[in-house]
Amino acid sequence: MKIYINDIPFRIISQSKKVPLSSFDVIITEANDNINFKDLRENVLIEHASLRIIDSYLQQLKANTNKKIDSLTFHVDNFKEASAFVKSKYIVIKAAGGIVEKEDKILLIFRFKKWDLPKGKLEQTEKPKYTAIREVEEECNIKVKLKEKVCNSWHTYKRNGKNILKKTYWYRMEIKDDLEMKPQMQENIEDLRWMDVVEVKHALYNSYPSIRNVVRKYYEHKGRL
Repeated sequence: MKIYINDIPFRIISQSKKVPLSSFDVIITEANDNINFKDLRENVLIEHASLRIIDSYLQQLKANTNKKIDSLTFHVDNFKEASAFVKSKYIVIKAAGGIVEKEDKILLIFRFKKWDLPKGKLEQTEKPKYTAIREVEEECNIKVKLKEKVCNSWHTYKRNGKNILKKTYWYRMEIKDDLEMKPQMQENIEDLRWMDVVEVKHALYNSYPSIRNVVRKYYEHKGRL
């Protein structure tokens, strides 16, 4: 489970799953209160993390008290318990969106001064794949054909004083009709653009880490098709 908190990846992984230790700059084998969160840096791994330690670091990450951390990974003995504990700290909402293909290009939207992917919230009882189609077609005024699921993403934000955890389901899509493509202004979309892989890479410098991760997974997935 990977959640983006203040754009920093916060991962929970079962202790039974091995991770490449060379990927981490700091490894803590026994986390305790003597470790100063502000001293941590870059990519951090915490082995056998307790719920108390997870909660402590989660609160400090939410408060953005350490800008030297690039990622925070917890190896836990009980994955289900730990992931449920973290989710309990938020109001969980669900959304769905798509990576739309047109030949060798994909469609990006420009919203809130950043490049993004079209997506939106699930309506009550609606299945994610139908939400994805509806939101993509509404936000871009296009018609698409749904393909397979690519991945899920999680990220947090604060709205009206409440901590929100959004789970988004992402699907690969093919364009059917873009003759009348235009941005949905009421959803604060300023621009739409078909981009090849080089243009996407450049555009994503001005995007969100969670979206960059989704696009990376899309290209990895496409390479396996």
